[in-house]
Amino acid sequence: MSDHDLVLGLECRLMNAWPAFDYQAYEGWILRFADGYSKRANSATPLMPGARLDDALVDYMVLRFLDANVRPTFRLTGLQDPSVDDLLRSRGFLEVEPTCVLTAPVRGDCEPDPEVTIEPQVSKRWVREAAQSYGGDKADDATLIQIVSRIRQKAAFATLSLDERPVAWGLGVVERGFVGLYDIVVAPDLRGIGLGRRVVSSLMAWGCGEGAHTAYLQVREENEIALSLYRAFGFSQAYRYTHRVMPGGA
Repeated sequence: MSDHDLVLGLECRLMNAWPAFDYQAYEGWILRFADGYSKRANSATPLMPGARLDDALVDYMVLRFLDANVRPTFRLTGLQDPSVDDLLRSRGFLEVEPTCVLTAPVRGDCEPDPEVTIEPQVSKRWVREAAQSYGGDKADDATLIQIVSRIRQKAAFATLSLDERPVAWGLGVVERGFVGLYDIVVAPDLRGIGLGRRVVSSLMAWGCGEGAHTAYLQVREENEIALSLYRAFGFSQAYRYTHRVMPGGA
């Protein structure tokens, strides 16, 4: 499998696992909108090797973002033509949030942690508690439940409880041999004691049981704690992406 094939395959799975509310396609680019919740669902992403941009197309796509009240954001995965980054930089688009896409082989035990509950459908409780633990701009449980309710692949909504108290959450989505791990979050007062590791382990075990041979996830480059956790599970970088955002927002 070539590098472009891997990137394209994972990007397609990512879009299926984290659905937006609206999609628009322009010359090898896909625009996604989800009321501003998460950059991956509110950005323009290349879906064709060598996808290009010119000033006119950038102008047109920017207007579509502004119509949707979303900050114009280009998510650059390496599939695009090298000239794209130069064009966006010359127009003042700022580079933010470099992110690693990691993969790891799924092997061994296919039994989740007995204290981790795996549900095939999202519940209001899962969304509410996960969103509260995230906090900040990801505390919007109303938008989160709209996104995850649109997942059409087989999904696992994981909750780790200690003494009947939910303390950590995660989402797994299986598609064509890959299990994607999303929204791994631990209650703020209990971070750093290995609870996230148990959720990751359980979702990988669930993926194993569903026939997945590879796990994948995304993590910001600056998040050394998470990177260390994932490396311990055998994850390594498949590719990285950055964002170019319009200064000042929408």
